[in-house]
Amino acid sequence: MRDRCTVVLDVGKTHTKLTLWAPDGALIARRSRPNAVVDAGGYQALDAAAIEVWAAATLREFAGLGHVGAIVPVGHGAAAALIRDERLACSPVDYEQPIPAATRARYDVERDHFSQTGSPALPEGLNLGAQLFWLEQLTPSLARSDVAIVPWPQYWAWLLSGVAASEVTSLGCHTDLWRPAESRPSALSVARGWAERFAPLRRADEVLGVLRREWVARTGLPVDTEVLCGLHDSNAALLAARGFAQIADHEATVVSTGTWFVAMRSPGALASSAPFEVPEGRDCLINVDAYGKLIPSARFMGGRELELLNARCAERLDHAPDQARILDAVGEVVSGESMALPTLAPGFGPYPNAVHRWCCEPTQPDAHRAASGLYAALAMDTALGLIDAREIILVEGRFAEAEAFVRALAALRPDTAVYVSHAHDGVPYGALRLSNPRLPPPGTLRRVEPLAIDLTAYADRWRFEANRVQQA
Repeated sequence: MRDRCTVVLDVGKTHTKLTLWAPDGALIARRSRPNAVVDAGGYQALDAAAIEVWAAATLREFAGLGHVGAIVPVGHGAAAALIRDERLACSPVDYEQPIPAATRARYDVERDHFSQTGSPALPEGLNLGAQLFWLEQLTPSLARSDVAIVPWPQYWAWLLSGVAASEVTSLGCHTDLWRPAESRPSALSVARGWAERFAPLRRADEVLGVLRREWVARTGLPVDTEVLCGLHDSNAALLAARGFAQIADHEATVVSTGTWFVAMRSPGALASSAPFEVPEGRDCLINVDAYGKLIPSARFMGGRELELLNARCAERLDHAPDQARILDAVGEVVSGESMALPTLAPGFGPYPNAVHRWCCEPTQPDAHRAASGLYAALAMDTALGLIDAREIILVEGRFAEAEAFVRALAALRPDTAVYVSHAHDGVPYGALRLSNPRLPPPGTLRRVEPLAIDLTAYADRWRFEANRVQQA
């Protein structure tokens, strides 16, 4: 398929994106839509039907822009489709749906220990196992043996090809469903009967089949368009980063920034199935990469928190956010000890129990954004320390262009080479590398220049206050 175009379908939490790529890795077209949450009659659900309609229309548009040979699906890791009789047995749960406390308490008794799964107990529906457990309480018929369990990226592969599959990057990301060091389902999955209902395990780069006839008719794509199994979105970003010579097989940590800021440490030659120590209770976990290797990871809801922090100052901003002006305001923020304290997403990140407050909240919009950038850098620095990140850090995604954030991060980690990738297509580019591992990366990396301001005293004060509010 290297002489034909490839489509990447990226179904994230906040947006769904479709991109069309030439055989040489050049971007031909990009389309995006915001995702809605819908009422499924008792719980909030992902709007799979609306995404499907939009995807079909966009694929028809792409059919007129290039000769498509393959489609690769990518998706977030906290959703699954339950399929019975060739259709959804229920609407997929939105992971921000709270799980009733009594149900969660019963579930927690059954789940495997963190040391076995690398999957921490997370709030709401972020543990996929908790979603499945609750759905079966709501609708006992969903526990029947004829209901297949398909991870979110592979649901879209099934919808397009008719072939159901599971895949390790999706099963192995804070789901409670997988024991990554043993490459097998968790004891919880076996005991609940889920393991035998998982769709067959396939590699992320495997071709599941060709486009269903009905999708050929809906989209106008060629009848021999191949559909790959696909993978978890953060792991796709990791694959893209490994295309850069500075990352490749080296000890390096990739920080993917979007709704979530996810740090995934690739220990280079040390990468294996051997366990890594990461702390439970501070949003650290063990991910599994596309080749089954264990990836120590840490995260926080950075994009969501920055949106909340900057919401009020955006109303007072009389110009578009200007990176130079924000950088100029950093000195004022540091000298005035203006700082945002965690956390604006309770239950998540390295300070999950902390309650957000401001110390000397800035009134000037540029200073407010500078303080927000420093907050993100300090939270990220803490998360990186929890997984023992070292040597090289690559920041990719939409916040790689937030200069106050990346330059503060470089200043906080003087012994680490911090790079940024301004390519906005890390996730789809990683998906492309499944079928063409030799595909060169888009552009080059830029080494980040640390802030000239000494952040030592400011960072010490922030950490002291953050630990205090965490323990309060």
